[in-house]
Amino acid sequence: MKDISQKLIEQMLCDRRTLHRRPELGWTEFEASSYVADRLNCLNIDFKVGGEFLDIPSVQGRSEQEVQEAIKRALAHGVPESFIERTQGYTGIVGFFDTKKPGPTIAIRADLDAVPVQESSDPSHEAVKGDYASAFPGVMHACGHDAHTSILLALAEWIVQNKEDLCGKFKFVFQPAEEGVRGGLAVANGGVVDDVDELLCFHIGSKCKLGEIGICEKGFLATTKLNVSFEGVPAHAGSNPEAGKSALLAACNAATLIAGIPRHSGGLTRVCVGKLIAGESRNVIPAHASMEIETRGETAELDKFMVENVKRIVTSSAAAFDLTAKVEIIGSAVNLETDKEISLKLQEIAEANNLAKKVTYHNDVPASEDCTWLIKRVREKGGKAGYFMFGCNNNGHHKSDFSIQDESTLPVGLKMLKQYVVARCSAE
Repeated sequence: MKDISQKLIEQMLCDRRTLHRRPELGWTEFEASSYVADRLNCLNIDFKVGGEFLDIPSVQGRSEQEVQEAIKRALAHGVPESFIERTQGYTGIVGFFDTKKPGPTIAIRADLDAVPVQESSDPSHEAVKGDYASAFPGVMHACGHDAHTSILLALAEWIVQNKEDLCGKFKFVFQPAEEGVRGGLAVANGGVVDDVDELLCFHIGSKCKLGEIGICEKGFLATTKLNVSFEGVPAHAGSNPEAGKSALLAACNAATLIAGIPRHSGGLTRVCVGKLIAGESRNVIPAHASMEIETRGETAELDKFMVENVKRIVTSSAAAFDLTAKVEIIGSAVNLETDKEISLKLQEIAEANNLAKKVTYHNDVPASEDCTWLIKRVREKGGKAGYFMFGCNNNGHHKSDFSIQDESTLPVGLKMLKQYVVARCSAE
């Protein structure tokens, strides 16, 4: 069986930096999806894109206007119109490879999207020094998804190179719209992982510093992202204020009450009113208000408790101010639950291959990840799943100077996945 070549590592780094230059927000990753498709085509790996594998009714937080703008940009940058048509307007891609020998079906998931962050222009920033900083103002790969995609492409190439020594089937899941936890549910409900025996998910950075590997068995929080709109009646604040119904006051009342939702004794709970926009001018009773809210819980049940309280408060505030309100769920994830067998195998691989100076368990990550929908689906269908992190000195995720030291870090992620494949899928 061939080892990972220097040529493959160099290709992986090239992929990462190419993707970093042209970051795309969730549900607009047409260039990234096309890039992945081209690489899979070169490897003779069959694939499905966008609407071919997603459960469209489960798509969350997608803006048709943003999608159409992204399609125009992608076409202008050389993405074939035939590829855009094949997506049906939805991003993401899943590759399928069969060794033609009996064995397990292994799926590995990576994410495609970037975040709305302006990348640093500081000359010391690694992407500036390397001349691959974001070409798009206000958008950046500040969470490492470009690294994840590149690692999975490299793994796919290594598997093809070693197909004669491997067994079973592989699925390479390049998920759209992880940020805001908007894409995982549509991938899971599309059924693409229903026949998977083992699913691996991974992430660079987080709590792990350079030289560390972290294994997660639990700890990511269930979450729901909600958009709330209040619709009142405008009126002149001087001549006839009694005719108005203030959406602004209803929203402010709701925001205060939402902050006061009691936390649950059953486990960790969170709620945040992160954004409130209301009003037209100083002399008009404001007729429109919008809010962006998120809830989190240690379990799906605890998150549901917070969501139901938010909905109750919004409805009550609308009634109190005699106007209407609408609550829309635009993103969601469940809490993380993986399988001990997979976790122990990941630990064994990390330690036996000297892939890290430190291997630890991280079961208290207070963030959220929508690969949990895929993990939940696989486990419900009888499969098993695992999750690991590999470290970098990142300065903080979603920050303008997010850095990952790709020459040192990406090979670690690739080798973890490669050794797992060797352990589970070596042909007899």
